[in-house]
Amino acid sequence: MTVELRVDDLAATRFAVSPLSETVAALRQLAGEDRQAVHEPWLRWARAELARAPLALPLTWPLLFGTGPGWPEFLVPAPAGPGGSIDDDLAALRRTPAENVRANLRRRYGDTPEPAAVAALAADPAAGLDELAAELRAAHDRLVGRHWPRIRAVLEADVAHRARRLARGGAAALFADLHPDLSWRDGRLRLGGDRWREDSAVDRGPGGLVLMPVVLGSAYVLIKRRTSTQTTVRYPARGAGALWSVRLGPPPAGATVRLLGRARAALLDALRSPASTTDLARALGVTPSAVGQHLRVLRENGLVAGERHGRSVLYRTTALGAALRDGAVHDGDGSPLAPVADAGHGAPPVESSACP
Repeated sequence: MTVELRVDDLAATRFAVSPLSETVAALRQLAGEDRQAVHEPWLRWARAELARAPLALPLTWPLLFGTGPGWPEFLVPAPAGPGGSIDDDLAALRRTPAENVRANLRRRYGDTPEPAAVAALAADPAAGLDELAAELRAAHDRLVGRHWPRIRAVLEADVAHRARRLARGGAAALFADLHPDLSWRDGRLRLGGDRWREDSAVDRGPGGLVLMPVVLGSAYVLIKRRTSTQTTVRYPARGAGALWSVRLGPPPAGATVRLLGRARAALLDALRSPASTTDLARALGVTPSAVGQHLRVLRENGLVAGERHGRSVLYRTTALGAALRDGAVHDGDGSPLAPVADAGHGAPPVESSACP
C-alpha cells in the first residue's frame, strides 16, 4: 500500500490520540480480531464486566464485523486536535456528511444493506450517527473509560518518543521507527508485509497524515484507503505490553532492595508502566496510604514522577529511577549508591510490613 506525501503534506502531518480509536480497538479485541496476547489481562476483566451487564450494540457490531474486511471509515474520524475527549471524537463522527455515510455503506454492503440497523443508518444518516455515537459512548464508558488515564499516558509517551525521532532525523527516521512494515522514500510512504498489496494506493484525505498510536489495537498498521477527513495511520504504541500488569519481570535485585528497602524497591519495579496509587495498592496488596508514603519518598529523591490525568495522578519512574531499578546506578568507585533518605529526616528507608 502506498501513500503519496509531498513536502507540504509532510509539513501538515501530525500526531493525535483518540479514545474513540481505543474503543473500536477494544471491541475488535473482544471479537477476536487481530487479538494480542498482551491484552489478555484486560480481556479477562472486560469479559467479566460484560458478563455482569451485557452491552447492546445493534448498529456498531454489524458495522465492525459485517461482510468483508475492514469497517466504514467514519467510525474513527481523524481527531481535530492532538487528543481530546470521547465527546470530541463522537462529535466528529456525527459531522460525517450523509453522502459519505451512504458511499461507505454501499462499498461494504451493496445497494441493499443488512441488517435492519445498517439499512436505517443508510436511510437516515443523521439519526443513525446519533444512535451509533450513543452506542460507542456506552462501550467507551464500560470498557475503556476506567483505564483511559493509564492508556493515555502510554499514548502520550509514544508521541513524545516519535517527536524526538522526527526532530533528530526527519521523516525518514520517524517512519523507520514507527513500525517494521512502514518505510518512507522518494515522497512515498509504503506499507508492506503479508497483509497488504504493495500496488494498492491510498486516496488520501485533505492535508497531511494523522499518526495515531493505539494501545488496544492489533500488531499491524492500519491506513484508511479513502476518507472524508485527514488520512489516519494507526500503529501499535510503544509500551503497550507493560500496561495491564503493574508488576512485571523478576523480583527486585538484592542491591536495589538493600538501597531502598523492600517496599520501595517493589514499587519502583512495579512502575514499569504508568500507574496510580490505587493501581499499585491493588497489585501489591497494600493500602493506598502506605503506597502514598513510599511514593512521596521516591518522588522527593527524584526516582519517580507524578502527572495528573483528570482526577487521577499517574506515577512513572524517572530516568534515574529506571537506571537504579535495572542496576545501572553506581557511585564513583563502582559501588552501589548509599541508601535513599527519607525526605526531611535524613534516615535510610525502614522496611514496612505494609508492603511486601
